Amino acid sequence: MRTPMKIRISLPLVALLAVWASTSAVAQIKPETGSAIILRLEAKWNTAYERGDIATMNTLLAEDFIITVEDGSTFSKSGYIAHCGDTTVHVETSEMSDLKVRMHGKTSVVTGGYHEKGTSKGKPYEYRDRFTDVWMNMNGTWQVIASHYSIPASQ
Repeated sequence: MRTPMKIRISLPLVALLAVWASTSAVAQIKPETGSAIILRLEAKWNTAYERGDIATMNTLLAEDFIITVEDGSTFSKSGYIAHCGDTTVHVETSEMSDLKVRMHGKTSVVTGGYHEKGTSKGKPYEYRDRFTDVWMNMNGTWQVIASHYSIPASQ
């Protein structure tokens, strides 16, 4: 007689656990917000830059990408990738901070601080910049279309 009672108690408990587990799993599979996607892509780009991962950078940069660097020089996508592939440059630190993302439909603007330290042609260098990146969703894929780095006036 005890066995049927255990089954009756166990079945509702199992059903309750199954509902809780499925609800919990659905709650954890929320789609990323636009801002979260952009922040993840910024981190991916930063890691690729630090490691000299040209293949990843190639997928993140739009074909008409343009970047303005600290000294006012500009590079196209191919020029920037060639610059990043320079084997005489060794990036030791590449950190972003104070990131703010502004979403405008299929366009996103990211501002923040940037710190880079390393060696170039055997000589140490260090930058502490502010940057602005512009991302655009083109055919379902986010790519950076423009980037601008500048040294704050206080330096």
